[in-house]
Amino acid sequence: MNKYPLLDRERLLERLALPSGPADVVMDTDTFNEIDDQFAVTYALLSPQLNVKALYAAPFFNTNSTSPADGMERSYQELLRLLDRLGRSAEGMVFRGSAGYLPAKGQPVQSDAAQDLIAKAMAQGNEPLYVLTIGCITNVASALLLEPRIAEKIVIVWLGGHPTYWEDAREFNLMQDVPAAQVIFDSGVPLVLMPCINVTEHLRTTLPEIEAYVKGRGAIGDYLYETYRNCHDDHFAYSRVIWDISAVAFMNDPSWTPTRIEPSPVLRDDITWGPNDPARHPVRIAYRMNRDAIFRDLFSKLAANA
Repeated sequence: MNKYPLLDRERLLERLALPSGPADVVMDTDTFNEIDDQFAVTYALLSPQLNVKALYAAPFFNTNSTSPADGMERSYQELLRLLDRLGRSAEGMVFRGSAGYLPAKGQPVQSDAAQDLIAKAMAQGNEPLYVLTIGCITNVASALLLEPRIAEKIVIVWLGGHPTYWEDAREFNLMQDVPAAQVIFDSGVPLVLMPCINVTEHLRTTLPEIEAYVKGRGAIGDYLYETYRNCHDDHFAYSRVIWDISAVAFMNDPSWTPTRIEPSPVLRDDITWGPNDPARHPVRIAYRMNRDAIFRDLFSKLAANA
């Protein structure tokens, strides 16, 4: 057995009830990794029913960074740019996350983000703190390892992995830090999972749509438009997935992201799913996206903010 405070099934299902009304949230994001995080952070900050209490920069390593630490720092700086264009203060809002991934499943990595998450979670009252995680889950797993009691205070909504029926779980967010993902799946923490293939990949948009409904919607709209335009050389018959808005959409209206309760999946070291185990604790997993409703909501909020 693990050392986490495993919630009993009744309490866990209570925490996994669909959100309704105002909610306290923090966002953990590899903001410079791709272009979808920028849309998701903006969407959350423009959603009146979401009280965004903090933004955490997550590590990432791909062609947009030279190392996980560099990716985290670039994400931190990108969060500052987003807040500037939204006319929001970054003071006490944006925190640097881990400079690297978990060295092993039980070994956390200290960071300002992990410590702030612990502090905010432990100060939370009866209602949960929703942790919208749209990058690798290092910061959140580290916080859970450092202070296991936060499992009783938070609900994680994570864009990561593929559906459990898929042949593997080799999705960018999950495969960067497999030990951290295993911590989350095994800990019994309340978890809402937004898989990628066949689910959040339906959240596609095109440059003409972004030009029509995002460009000109204030400084942030122009920034998102330029970010999208510059993401690809040839936009003819091209669409791009804005994956990460799924986590925010779930909070705004869970009917747009239908989910079902399932046993927590087993993640093997080779990044494949183990056999379904009905004895494992329940999690909530999305299986479809209402693409049009979600983009309509995002575009409407950008227009209202302009």
